[in-house]
Amino acid sequence: MAQQTTARKPVAAAPAKAGPTRGRRRTSRTAPWMFAGPAAALFGVFFAYPLLAGLYQSFTADRDGVTTWVGLAQYRRMMHDPIFWTSLRNIALILVVQVPLMIALALVMAYGLNQSWLRFRATYRIACFLPAVTMLVAYSVVFRVLLKTDDGLVDQALTAVGLPSVDWLNSPGWARIALIGSITWRWTGYNAVILLAGLQGIAREQYEAAAIDGAGPATTFLRVVLPQLRPVILFCLVTSTIGTLQLFDENYVLTKGGPGNATMSPVLYLYKVGFEQLDFGYAAAIAWVVVVIIGLISYAQFRFLGKDATR
Repeated sequence: MAQQTTARKPVAAAPAKAGPTRGRRRTSRTAPWMFAGPAAALFGVFFAYPLLAGLYQSFTADRDGVTTWVGLAQYRRMMHDPIFWTSLRNIALILVVQVPLMIALALVMAYGLNQSWLRFRATYRIACFLPAVTMLVAYSVVFRVLLKTDDGLVDQALTAVGLPSVDWLNSPGWARIALIGSITWRWTGYNAVILLAGLQGIAREQYEAAAIDGAGPATTFLRVVLPQLRPVILFCLVTSTIGTLQLFDENYVLTKGGPGNATMSPVLYLYKVGFEQLDFGYAAAIAWVVVVIIGLISYAQFRFLGKDATR
């Protein structure tokens, strides 16, 4: 009798439960928003909203306690404001003189701190960076005390060696020099540490190869070190330019913008307009013009100086 075989039907797999999978997908999609939500809320409340509110306020004016829409009247007023144009000329002079001087000093300082033969390098690096962690108001007050005309330490040192006394804070030219010197003292070490990090990224083999080819220290610096530091130098240049255009603490404490508006900056002027004259619409317009100037200068620096920096 032939053995009969019965074919078994394949057993269908049990359908997967849709509930838990759908829940996991929903959780995976909402998890990034849960983490980014608090940061986005803080950004919106403390940055985006004040920014847009300031832009709206720049098109308004307060007349008899009532805020009215005036369109571009605040910006047209700015075009005929001599103090505003004086503040722009002052900040342009400081920008042209102070930023290149500071970057050059920081580059020299970083190159010296990167030498292998230098002893106590960590101590020197900390000493160079210490001015950057000093409070802005505190160091400005110290410079104001040092540069006092009558009994300041700098004035006493000059008279002790037979040099004439200098009216640092009450003469327009010397006040600008004092302001430039104080800013350079504080931020040179900060930029030097950043440039030092860039120098440490250059392999020692490149220095050795340059020495084998007969290159001296100056040639090595110009042909090997400087080209590779271009992105770092560009970063220091852009951040220093932005900081200079936002200058406020130093000239406010040292000279209050004087003498004769010789050290007045746009940010200090908008502070005086907003919080002393209570003209917040005009102050907001000045603030937005400063933002536009910073954006244009930063774009120009990246456009014309950074074209080869990332190659």
